[in-house]
Formats: sequence, structure tokens, C-alpha cells
Amino acid sequence: METLKTIFDIFATTYPGFLEAVVITLELTAISIVLGTVLGLFFALMKISKSKILQGIANLYITIIRGTPLLVQIMFLYFGITQIIILDNFWAGAIALGIHNGAYIAEIFRGAIQGVDVGQSEASRALGMTNNQTMRRIVFPQALKRSIPPLGNQFIIALKDSSLVWMIGVAELFSVANRSAAASFKQFETFIVVGFYYLVLVMIFTYIVRWYENKLDVDKA
Repeated sequence: METLKTIFDIFATTYPGFLEAVVITLELTAISIVLGTVLGLFFALMKISKSKILQGIANLYITIIRGTPLLVQIMFLYFGITQIIILDNFWAGAIALGIHNGAYIAEIFRGAIQGVDVGQSEASRALGMTNNQTMRRIVFPQALKRSIPPLGNQFIIALKDSSLVWMIGVAELFSVANRSAAASFKQFETFIVVGFYYLVLVMIFTYIVRWYENKLDVDKA
């Protein structure tokens, strides 16, 4: 009971700081999702193109990003990129998260696009559509519906991965929790509180994804 009381006390006294951190966490997640989706679609189209050069570039990007830890990528962008351009810690973290998510989203889009029945593409070209028209009007709308469930999972992973940017000083949820735990010496209880915040955010994301899945009627794609 004493532990439970301590948890409630920490929640009651720290929520203003945690709510500010929630906003920063959501901003990081939103930027990384948008950037990751754009990069993912771009590299997915490169990977399924007929150009060996474009395929090679896409494969190199996906292999490097998926083959190295996200924390290393964050540190590289924050410290290494200063040789070219100076980024503050927030944007270094957000861009690193976006680039990281882009590699996984590229594979999601690639699989969804290639999963569309090739006969539909052949039929559309037989009707006089160009390759671009076929992709835009026939293939991609179906691929988007198919990709919603794995994209939703990736977006939730992006939310949780945002906790890693505390290593470069971004005042997101985990960073605030870490400072609060160090000040109060109540590490166990403080991290239960921050876990609750992450759980609520993940549940909200999950609800939105499921709502959108039902709206698009993914199973009939």
C-alpha cells in the first residue's frame, strides 16, 4: 500500500511536467511518422522499379538502417552531422527517428504493393492506362489498405522508440521521468508512472488505427 500511495503522490506532483513531455513526445512521433512515411514510399518505389541502380540505392539504405541500432543513428545524426549542418537535439532526434522508420515503412509499402494481384495491373494497361496511372489509380489504393495494420504497428513502435532521444537531452517523457527519479530517489515508482503515460498513448494510437482499419474495411481490400 505504501508503494501505491507513493505512485499516486508522484503522479499528482509531477503531472504538469509530464504533460509537457507528452506534447514533445507526440511532436517527435508525428514528425518521425510523416518523414518516415514519405521516405518509406519513396524507397519502396525505388526498390520495385526496373532500375538496378535505384534498387541498389534502396537496398543499401534499408540494409544500413535496419542493420544498425537506432541509438547509434540518433548519436550519429546529433554529433556526426554537425560536420555538415548543426541541428538542435529535438530535430536531430526527430529526423533520426524518421529515417529509421522510413526503412521499415519502405518494406511495408513494398510488400503491400507487390501483394496486389498482378492481373489487375495487366488489365489496366490493356485498357490503355500508363504505368503511372495504374500505380496511382489501381495498385496504390489497394496497397494502402493492405498496409494499414503493419503501418499502425510501426507508428506505435515509433512512439515507444521516441524514448531513446533522452540520450541527447530532449525533454520527452522518459527524460522527464529520469530526472524526476534521480531527484526523488523513487526510481521504481516514477518509472511505473511514466509507463502509465506510454500505455495510455499506445492505447489511443491503437484505437485510432483500428478505427481507420474499420473505416477502410481492410479485410475486403
